[in-house]
Amino acid sequence: MQALKIRKVGNSLGLVLPKEVLARLKVGEGDTVYLTEAPDGCRITPMDAAFAAQMAAAEAIMREDRDVLRELAAR
Repeated sequence: MQALKIRKVGNSLGLVLPKEVLARLKVGEGDTVYLTEAPDGCRITPMDAAFAAQMAAAEAIMREDRDVLRELAAR
């Protein structure tokens, strides 16, 4: 566990993540991370698991119904 200080960033407050944490998350400046609530606190992840699951489902539907979608697009 690492202790992080909350710092003023412009008119907001922010956390500075150590280099080692950024390396483990495989993120850098400009990347988006997600803060989700968990039973034991909060979790920072480099991706939104719920969104990733929704996209996987959408891609599966698009693959299965490719002909129907193509026909609808032509109308």
